[in-house]
Amino acid sequence: MDVDLPADLVAYLGELDAFIEREIRPLEQADDNARFFDHRREHARTDWEHDGVPSAAWEALLAEARRRADAAGHYRYAFPAEYGGRDGTNLGMAVIREHLAVKGLGLHCDLQNEHAIVANNVGLLLMLHYGSDEQRAEWCEALAEGTRHFAFGITEPAHGSDATYMETTARRDGSDWVLDGEKTFNTGVHSAACDLVFARTSGQPGDASGITAFLVPMGTPGLVVERYLWTFNMPTDHAHVTLSDVRVPVSAVFGEEGEGLQVAQHFFNENRIRQAASSLGAAQYCIDRSVAHARERRTFGKPLAQNQGIQFPLVELETQCELVRALVRQTAWRMDRYGAFSQSREVSMCNYWANRLCCEAADRAIQVHGGLGYSRHLPFEHIYRHHRRYRITEGSEELQMRRIAGYLFGFMRQDVPKGVAPGDG
Repeated sequence: MDVDLPADLVAYLGELDAFIEREIRPLEQADDNARFFDHRREHARTDWEHDGVPSAAWEALLAEARRRADAAGHYRYAFPAEYGGRDGTNLGMAVIREHLAVKGLGLHCDLQNEHAIVANNVGLLLMLHYGSDEQRAEWCEALAEGTRHFAFGITEPAHGSDATYMETTARRDGSDWVLDGEKTFNTGVHSAACDLVFARTSGQPGDASGITAFLVPMGTPGLVVERYLWTFNMPTDHAHVTLSDVRVPVSAVFGEEGEGLQVAQHFFNENRIRQAASSLGAAQYCIDRSVAHARERRTFGKPLAQNQGIQFPLVELETQCELVRALVRQTAWRMDRYGAFSQSREVSMCNYWANRLCCEAADRAIQVHGGLGYSRHLPFEHIYRHHRRYRITEGSEELQMRRIAGYLFGFMRQDVPKGVAPGDG
C-alpha cells in the first residue's frame, strides 16, 4: 500500500477539525455542558436514581451533536451515498476514529457510549444487508440520522464469547414465534425501540447454524429488564433481560431463519479495526499529554523530562503506537481491497494489542502526572476505565489471541485472494 494517506482523506480531516471548532466545541462549553467532561462527568452523565442509566440531559446533548454532525454531512460518512453517506472506506474510518480519539475527551467523540460525530452505525449497516423490505422501510432513515436504534441481545449469563451454546430458544406457534430465555450485557435497551434477540430455533448446542435473530419491540409482554449492571465506568446501559413467552410475528425475523450468527459476525472485522483505531488514538493522547507535562513539570530543580525513568516507558509506548498505527492502516487498506474477512488474523492482532496499549498508556499517564493524574480532574482514569472494557468486549483479548493462533498453527484458514500472501501490502 501507499504509506501516505490519500489526499482527499487528509483534506477531510481538516474539514472535520473546522466543523468541531465551529459547531461542537461551542456546544460543549455552552451553559454548563462542561460538567459532562470535567471532574463531574460520571455524576453528570448518570441517573443514579434510575438504575444508573445515562441521564436525560447527557443523552440530549449527544443527540444535538449528532443532529449538527448530520446536518453538516459528517455523521453518515461510512454509509452508502443513497442514504446520505460518503461511501466511507475501512481505511477512512480507521484514520478518522484515531483522529477523533487523539483529541481526548469531548463532544466530538465520546467512546463510552460509542458516540462520535462520524458514526459507526452498525445497526444501519446490518439493516441494509439483512432487513426485509418492510423492515428497511421502517428503520433505515431513522437509523441513518441516529434518532432510533435497536439493542443487541446475544450474550447470556452462562455463555459469553461462545454464542453457539446459547440457551435462549424460539419455537414456532402458528404465525408467531415464542421466545424464552435471558440475556445479559444487553446494551442500549433503556432507549431502544427494539431488542435484536438471538435465539436457537433448531440444531444442537454448539452448532453454528440454527440460531435466528428477532427484532423484538421493547414493551412486548414477557420481555423484562431485570436490572442494569453497574460497571467500572458509569453510566451503564448494560441490562440483564429475561424473556418469558415473548410472542412476535414471523415478520420479526431479521435475516434468514437459522442464520442469525452470520448477522452477529458480519461486521465483526469492521467493528474491531475501528475499535483498534480508537484505542490507538486514546493511547496517543495519553502519551502526548504525558510528554507535555514532563517537559513543563519541574522537580528537584529540573524538568521531569530529563529523567530516564520518565522517558523510557513513554518511548516504549510511543514505539508501540507507531507499530500499531502501521498495522491498523495496512489492515484497513487491505480490507478495502480484498474484503473484510481477508484480514481476520491481522484484525485480531490490531484489536487486542491496541486495547491493551491504551490501558497501559492511560496507566502510565496517571503515573507521570502523579496525584493529580489519579484524580478525576484529569481524563486518564476515565480513559483507562472505559477502554478496559474492550479487552473483554468485541471478543476478549484471549479470544483474539486464540484466533491468531488458529491461523498461525494452521487450524484456521483466512480468506486471502489468490496470489496474495498474508501480510503482502
